[in-house]
Amino acid sequence: MSHSSALTISNISKHYQDGGRQIEVLRDLSLSVAAGESLSVTGPSGSGKSTLLNLLAGLLELDNGDITLQLKDATFSYRAASERARTALRRQHIGYVFQFFNLVPTLTVLENVRLPARLNRRPELEAQAEALLRDFGLSDRFHDFPEALSGGEQQRVAVARAVLLKPPLLLADEPTGNLDAENSAQVSDLLFASCRDQNITLVLATHSNEVAGMADTQLHLDARSSSRSAP
Repeated sequence: MSHSSALTISNISKHYQDGGRQIEVLRDLSLSVAAGESLSVTGPSGSGKSTLLNLLAGLLELDNGDITLQLKDATFSYRAASERARTALRRQHIGYVFQFFNLVPTLTVLENVRLPARLNRRPELEAQAEALLRDFGLSDRFHDFPEALSGGEQQRVAVARAVLLKPPLLLADEPTGNLDAENSAQVSDLLFASCRDQNITLVLATHSNEVAGMADTQLHLDARSSSRSAP
């Protein structure tokens, strides 16, 4: 496993305008995560967990600082990138697991997992979708639709979809937030093991201390009550 920094966050800041007030959500945050390693992000609502994930996904622009992601043959700088370049990065190089699964209801389980391969014209990966689903204990669910699955099964499908492209970065936003304790443990184990085995850097936001404790590094964000009037 490589221990060079795959993801580097350098002095990033992000604020929002609320009427005449400027609310700082993240200020001068710096950290790095190696390929195949994991970072859990905890903190109360409003502390910036979702903001950080959205910055890492390239959905929001940085106010200050930079984020760099090591790709196979280049280093991607978020600060220097256009919105179009960030969109391409998100589609090709970032996996995402959501709290509410976000499966496509009109596609079968197998079609959902194959979707990233289809969108990125990577037909050679379509066979791997079946292997992943077998590994995840879903070999009898290939042709079922999401509505027929339990919450735990739907989230396992979502994890399989997110790791199919072996992206350098996988973001998970409260991936066990809708699951009972047993399913939460199973999904967490799969998520961390899949990323470790495939050398995927994992950044996970969670309210669960148990899930957070599974990560190699933990980041706790405090709620920022500080705000100042905009000039």
